[in-house]
Amino acid sequence: MPPSRIRASCCSPSRTSSPWWKANSSATPCNRHRSSEVSDSRIGVVGVGYVGLTTAAGMACLGHRVCAVDVDARRIERLRRGQLPLREPDLDRLVAEGVAAGRLLFSTDFSPLRECEVVFVSVPTPMSEGGDADLSAVDEVMEQLSRLLRPDSIVVDKSTVPVGTARRVAQRLAPLGIHVVSNPEFLRESHAVEDFLHPARIVIGAASRTVGRRVAALFDNLIAPVQHTSYESAELAKYASNAFLAVKVSFINELAQLCESLDADVRDVANCMGLDPRIGPAFLQPGPGWGGSCLPKDTAALLHTARRSHSPLTLVDAAVSSNAAQAERTVRKVRRAITGRPDGCLAGARIGLLGLAFKAGTADLRHSPAIRVAHELADASATLTAYDPMVSAEAAGDLQIANLTVVDDPYLVGKAAHAVVVLTECPQFRNLNWRELGSSIENPIVVDTRNLLDRESLDRAGFTLLGNGIS
Repeated sequence: MPPSRIRASCCSPSRTSSPWWKANSSATPCNRHRSSEVSDSRIGVVGVGYVGLTTAAGMACLGHRVCAVDVDARRIERLRRGQLPLREPDLDRLVAEGVAAGRLLFSTDFSPLRECEVVFVSVPTPMSEGGDADLSAVDEVMEQLSRLLRPDSIVVDKSTVPVGTARRVAQRLAPLGIHVVSNPEFLRESHAVEDFLHPARIVIGAASRTVGRRVAALFDNLIAPVQHTSYESAELAKYASNAFLAVKVSFINELAQLCESLDADVRDVANCMGLDPRIGPAFLQPGPGWGGSCLPKDTAALLHTARRSHSPLTLVDAAVSSNAAQAERTVRKVRRAITGRPDGCLAGARIGLLGLAFKAGTADLRHSPAIRVAHELADASATLTAYDPMVSAEAAGDLQIANLTVVDDPYLVGKAAHAVVVLTECPQFRNLNWRELGSSIENPIVVDTRNLLDRESLDRAGFTLLGNGIS
């Protein structure tokens, strides 16, 4: 799929004859919120990755004038040409509207941020070897902003950072008259625009309620509860939210195992649980494990913080350990499906994989449980053919998995295969012509780790379907 196109591009601020925030002053914001007024607020965003680009486009949609900067010149140039560096539903349209209206521009030049009242910082905080967050990018940006911003401006940290980071930065910037606010993001991949424009909550962590209200006012056009907290509570809320989701998924994955042992159906059990409003139905779907860019990193950072604070989180620790073992549980099921034994030999077995990304609707392979399963199957000397509607062979080339071929046709995964394994919950897989897929298969068995497929449809196509948590 070609990169998403933006209808118009923007120029560097240094090439304009008037200040960037005065361009196209008659522009009106998008119609996705409850007000139609254009704000005079000048907003900066540092970092145009997944969170930063959504924040920049979302702020422009709310009527603010936004300058988004990044040190990656190639990425900025692509954005100016109208090419988004990532796939996210509706983000291309949101960016296009902001650019065309003159409310959103991209630059590698940090100097326009001097005119901004508020600057959002959204840079990577990857997991270090020790499990804590690497804050080198955050510290570098804060140093740049300390030399650039005017007194009474506000730096808003949207990067996911360990508890104590905002207070440390605030102490550093306070002598310069620069305020700091923690405003953690709660964006889901493949739902980022929806989550920005229709948030479940807006969390504002600040030392001053007056400063916190200035940042909260930027979101006035959104209908969502705003929670004002301390720096520490805001930072911990983000980690705690993701850690709880990780615990919930690990629980249902282990419960699925128990269901198979007791001849129960995890779908029925989960439905009964989810009807209880104290529990809710979300994140009660078993699978090959949890992954992505957030949960593994954030649980590791939270555990690091807990150990450093001598307050161990044994429940989160257990969820991480359970998740690490989930790939091997999946591989054992595949072994049994092909050889009849959970420890059977897979040398020479040909296995088709449906899905590589960590979830449907995204091309993100980071910490994907599907990739962990693929690695373990390859280590067992199986030959793998994989298809994912969002992942190209080029993107998968960096995975360095032996005996893995990524194809652009889902029907090729069944060619001479001894089993097909569903690893990502892509809805397209439900609608495959399974009779056609099975026409060249060696052994018509499907291991559905996501309980995505319809058993009757697979039966009619001549397949044996092995679900997850279904006896």
